[in-house]
Parts: sequence; C-alpha cells; structure tokens
Amino acid sequence: MALQDRTLKLCSCNGTIPLDAKRLADALKTGGPLKVHTALCRKEAGAFQTALSDPDVVVACTQEATLFAELAEAADSRARLTFANIRELAGWSAEGKDATPKIAAVLAAAALPEPEPVPAVQYRSAGHLLVIGPSEAALDWAERLSGSLEVSVLLTSANRGELAATRDYPVWSGRLLRVSGWLGAFEVEWQQENPIDLELCTRCNACVRACPEQAIDFTYQIDLARCKAHRACVKACGAIGAIDFSRKAAPRAERFDLVLDLQREPAIRRHGLPQGYLAPGADPLEQALAAQRLAALVGEFEKPSFVQYRERICAHSRSGVSGCNRCLEVCSTEAIAADGDYVKVESHLCTGCGGCATVCPSGALTYRYPAVPEIGARLKTLLSSYREAGGGEACILFHDAEQGRAAVLALGRRGKGLPARVIAVECHHVASVGIDILLGAVCYGANSVAVLVTGDVAPEYAQALSGQMRLASAILTGLGYAGVALELIEAEQLERSIWKPRPAATAMPPAVFNLAPEKRGSLDFELDHLSRHAPAPKDLIELARGAPFGTLAVDKAKCTLCKACIGACPESALLDSPDAPRLRIVERNCVQCGLCANTCPEDAIRLVPRLLLTAQSREAVTLNEAEPYHCVRCGKPFGTQPMVEAMLGKIGGHAMFAGPALRRLQMCGDCRVVDMMDTKNEPSIFDYPGRQ
Repeated sequence: MALQDRTLKLCSCNGTIPLDAKRLADALKTGGPLKVHTALCRKEAGAFQTALSDPDVVVACTQEATLFAELAEAADSRARLTFANIRELAGWSAEGKDATPKIAAVLAAAALPEPEPVPAVQYRSAGHLLVIGPSEAALDWAERLSGSLEVSVLLTSANRGELAATRDYPVWSGRLLRVSGWLGAFEVEWQQENPIDLELCTRCNACVRACPEQAIDFTYQIDLARCKAHRACVKACGAIGAIDFSRKAAPRAERFDLVLDLQREPAIRRHGLPQGYLAPGADPLEQALAAQRLAALVGEFEKPSFVQYRERICAHSRSGVSGCNRCLEVCSTEAIAADGDYVKVESHLCTGCGGCATVCPSGALTYRYPAVPEIGARLKTLLSSYREAGGGEACILFHDAEQGRAAVLALGRRGKGLPARVIAVECHHVASVGIDILLGAVCYGANSVAVLVTGDVAPEYAQALSGQMRLASAILTGLGYAGVALELIEAEQLERSIWKPRPAATAMPPAVFNLAPEKRGSLDFELDHLSRHAPAPKDLIELARGAPFGTLAVDKAKCTLCKACIGACPESALLDSPDAPRLRIVERNCVQCGLCANTCPEDAIRLVPRLLLTAQSREAVTLNEAEPYHCVRCGKPFGTQPMVEAMLGKIGGHAMFAGPALRRLQMCGDCRVVDMMDTKNEPSIFDYPGRQ
C-alpha cells in the first residue's frame, strides 16, 4: 500500500522541525495538501483520535509511539499504526531546512509492508541455575537467588564465605572443565580436586576442629597451601569418608538452564555469549544486573532463526578436502561448526549478526532478518523518493538497532544531526551488510554508503565489513566510478565523519531491478548494471586474493584431466565435455573456494581472482583438453593420453605389472576382463607358496 492510500499525521514537534507541507505533498503525491500539527501528542491529540477510524495511519513521530498506541487501544480502534522518525533522522539537523527530500523518503519507506515473518527458535528454561566461582561470591549470590531460582553451586576456589546451615541446594567443588550449550540446555563438566567431597560432607565441623593448621574453614574445603599433611581431618571424618587425599575423581557433568559465572577468567570467552550464560566479573553492580536478568529467564522463549543454509552449494569441503571456512572464522558465537563436507548452524547460539551470510561466497548461507529482497525494497524506496523530491548526492548510513540507533539519535538531539543527504537505515546487525547490499545501494542511486560500527561489533565483523568494502570499491574504481565512497564509521567519530565534505560522485541511471534472494543472483544484476553505465568500461578487473570472483590457471604439463576437480566443485563452475576429454569453466559460477586446487592430485590448478564482465563469463571456456587414449585391444577410447601415460610412468616398473599386466592397463574395462580370462599362464600368488 502506497503512502497516498494511508492517512498521514505530520507534527513539527512544537515548530522545531522545518516542514514544507506543499513540497512534501508534491513529493509524496498525496493528491491534496498536508496538515502540519505542532503538538499532536498533546493539545492536538484529538486530530490523531479522529484519524483512528481510518484503516492505516502513518504517524511522523516515534517518541510518543506508546502514547498513540494507548489512545488507539482506548478507542478500540483497529487502525494499523506505523511510526516514522522525521525528527532526529531529518528535521533536527544543521541542514534541517534542506531535509524535505529526506523526510519524504522516510515517510515513503514507512508505507512499505512489514518484512515476512521468519521461523522461530524455541527455548525452555525451568530456572535451574548453576553459580560458578569463588566461595564468597558464589555462596552469597546462591543465597540471594535461591528464593526465585532452583540454585546449584560449583566452588572453583575457597577464599571466604560459609555454607548455609541448611542443605537447601547442591554445592560442589572442583576445577571447571567445560561449559557448553544455551538457555535451557547448558552442559557443565568439572573435576573434583579438593580432598573434601561436598556431596558426602555432613558439615559436622569435626574436621574444622581437628585441623591443627586451621586449613579448613566453613566452606569445608582444605587450603592445601596451609595443610601439613597431619591427616587429623581424615581420622575425624571417620566412617563418613568425605575426605580422601588420594582420590582420583572422574569428571562430573550436569545439565542446567542458566549459568552465572563469577570467575575472574570466565569459562566462555568469545565475543558473543550464549543466552542464559552471564559472566559479570567481580564488579558487584554488574553481578546484581546479571542476577536480575537471570531471574527473568524462566519460562518459554523464542527468537528468529536468522539464517538459512543450503548445503548443496556450500563450498566448505568435499570428500574430506577443505575448501571455504569463512563462516566458521567470522562467527563470534561459535554457532557454526564443521559437519563433514558441510557446516552445521546451531540456531540456538546464533545471535543474528549475519556475518556468515556476508562472507559466504556462494550464498549457501542466507540472512533473512530481514531478507535481502526486503532490504533492497527499502533502499529502492528511500532513494527513489529522495531523488524524486529533489534530493542529490545521497548517502546511506547503516546502523544497528541498539547502540547504533542510540548514537544516531544522540547526534540529532545533542549535535549537528545528520546532513540532509544522509539517510539512516536501521538493520538488526551491521555485519549483515555485504557486498550485494553495498552495490545494490549504489545501483539504486546512493553516492556513498557508510556503516556505523559501535563497541558492540566484534573485531571479526569489522574485518569482514572492511573486506566487503574493499572488494566493492575495487569494482567501482575499476569501472571509473569516481567519488563513490564506502566506509566504516566508528560511533565516536560519527559527527566528524558524516559531516566531512565529499567529492561529487559519478551519476548513473538508477537501477530498476529488485535484489534477489540468492546472493549471486543479486550480484549478477548489480554488476551488469554497473558495467553497462560505467564511465570507464572494462572487460576485466583484477582483484585481490580472496575475492569470490575469478577463474583458474591450469598447468597443462601437469594436468592429466582426471576430472577430480569437476567432482569437487559445488558451484557447477567446472564442467566436463561429452564429446572429448576437456576441462571447462563457467567463470561467473566460480567462487574461488579452492576446492578444485586442493583436490587436484597433480597440483596443477591455481586460483586467479578477477572479475570478467563480458558475456564470456557465462559461457563454458576450455581450460585444458587432451587426446583420448584408445584401448590397445579394441581401439575404443577411454581415459586421456596424459592420464594413462602418467599411470604407466608411475607404476610400470613395479614387479606386479610385469608382462601381460602392464599391457592390461592400456585396455578399456571390458577388454581387461576378457584378457584376464584368456590368459591361462599368468603368475599368481599361488606360484609362491613360501611367501606371505
């Protein structure tokens, strides 16, 4: 539904947003004048309530979204409400008076349909919490949380503290070995190391009274640095048997729903921690905040399944030969693991950064929160509306929905705001902004694209984004698009970077295509568009190592045309030929994963990263060919001349292939069987009875 088919409520926020009602009406094609309110959330709230009889209402305010929703609920309205921020993102700016084209773009994008829902990942937590850490902190928080959660404790060291007078929850001690899993499904493994086993200990205090060095306190753990091996505690413990200095305990394991890790060095140290695992460190305030969060994680929860995986085109591995590992290397949550020739995505660990889909060269991993076609539709609407309203030199600024959004809003509230040419686009995580989205924005009319990186972004993701931008910039520069800037902006430098003067970029007609669900499909459209309108057209652009485009260089002196590379290629880039021994490549399909080169037994293949922009990239081009080898018995072609000659050269001198057996290697499969049946006097193992 277009904006002209909806009711639009505009507010200048007490006159602080310079709104040109006539220009906006013309730009948005509303077919009539627009009413601009000054206090829609206060004295003019009645105008909003009147509009609730309409089926779709767009309100140009996000600050008071809660209030407007409450008014709609009180009126028992069924109107579909949509909110758009034209204040911090446009009007509140040093260039607010020139922001009409951007305001029109923001309002037009607000009329877009909501993204399609994605499958959900389920969690179930009964509140079984394990507190891990030194005795003083662990026991203190166990007592505090035992009233609301089902608590267990693992003491990793005994400093101070005291076990409770009543055994209300399990307490273990030992060295933590492993924590794995996620909310509702954590597996914790540890090994008992202290001579006192707290599961057997009755807390009778006999050992405390018996120890001459006072090496046992009321955590009922022995301070081995103070213990002088009198073993009086063992005698005092007696038949209970809780104290054993020679114990060789096997590792223990239990399952928990939640984990509070109070160790100085947490068990899980990666950037993206699993939900339900909190490691606040020694700061009491952080510990209190963590405890508060844990208390709320009881019940059933769900989150989106952020990525989709298609193993058919995955270039990770084939027949045990490694190829592409980019998704495994970039994932900061360890949600992706090798699984034979493919990878496995554990959706419970995935936090939805989209970095895996960004670096995936084939598109086997696809981000869907939202999907690329929906992001493309938003970009297309924003940029076309901005352009039609008279805007120029557009810059797209991608930011995330948390710290990135806060930085952008703060700039509008306390700083110069965003320049009139800068259009902010929010996404769940900026790591999902790959080359297909970057080039898509340029094709739709953006003169520059920036990605806002905050302190929450893992180093792996920033590095991946930089790589995507270098690749996109190499393509744009190679085609002569001067002035098109792609850059990462740190949140601390947002105002300085975003207001920096930019050289005018080369203009091109905006694209009309939509981004495809398949990554390579989108790139095909984008590269064709960029090439067709290039200021300096080129047939070939040299790219850096690691680029997902290119061809292969085959050493014809080494290659025997065994075709193992064809079987290893997951992208159908390498092809056989039905009429002759021939190795061919469709360059547009090649993702430079390296599986062919790693599989080649002759080490005859070398990757050549480049971007071929002619029609030849879609055609099968011959890399190597050879004469077929003809059977010496029947003359039928089988294999290739280089392959058979290489085989004869390697094994022809072996004693097993002396005489008729060597000639048999030069026969086709049918003739070998016939020859074996016809040859009666061929030596066999039975001719050598004394040998084994």
